[in-house]
Amino acid sequence: MRVDRTMLKPFWADLHIHTVLSGCAEVEMIPPLILQRAKQLGLNLIAVTDHNACHNAEAVIQASAGSGIHVLPGMELQSREEVHLLCLFDTVRPCRDWQEEVFRKLPPLINKEAAFGAQFVVDSGGEWVRTEERFLAGAADIGMEEAVAAVHALGGMVIPAHVDRPSFSLLSNLGRVPDSLNVRALEVTPLFVPDIGLEKWPQLKTWCLIVNGDAHRLREIQNRTLFKIAAPVVHEIDLALSGEQGRQVVVTWPEGH
Repeated sequence: MRVDRTMLKPFWADLHIHTVLSGCAEVEMIPPLILQRAKQLGLNLIAVTDHNACHNAEAVIQASAGSGIHVLPGMELQSREEVHLLCLFDTVRPCRDWQEEVFRKLPPLINKEAAFGAQFVVDSGGEWVRTEERFLAGAADIGMEEAVAAVHALGGMVIPAHVDRPSFSLLSNLGRVPDSLNVRALEVTPLFVPDIGLEKWPQLKTWCLIVNGDAHRLREIQNRTLFKIAAPVVHEIDLALSGEQGRQVVVTWPEGH
């Protein structure tokens, strides 16, 4: 299929950003400051991916009006295997539906702020709305393949997070990427060096790899991944990760690697 490449636009993206809803995030991670930092970095596509919840996604979307930055609602799910998975959606409604399912599968624990940090729900200006009392940083009783299928059924997509991290990742917990896992790409950390990482984990040579910030602080937001797509939507990102219909993803690696 021939593609009119004039239809494709560049989207510099960071698809893994936490807000103050994540207890491990700094208090600076509020909608206006996240967007300000994203604009400074030249980003025009970001995703809000708090731990097991999406309460603040709509606030960031509202704050982004007129900014030129498109915001995808999402979450960072911790699966039954204690693997972190980015779950991304086009709109808030299916993301909320997924949150309801995740909440049903989370242990009914109250967050201990002294140990895990406060979990704040805020408005578009970053003002406090309420504190989420449910403990969000644990594992939901949802297996990885079950999660991928459920998110796909809601029109979303899944990208395994920070697979090169020594904890909460596919490679640290399972030692490999299961052949049956129906995902298009893997996220690696900003510290990933291809020459070293691909030698350590040869299986990654067959995968599309992207770099996000997993940002819990403003300085951690990244501008390393470029999507060449027709629109900033899940379907187009999926095509880019698969290298289909002329869509592309280009990652900036450390110089010399």
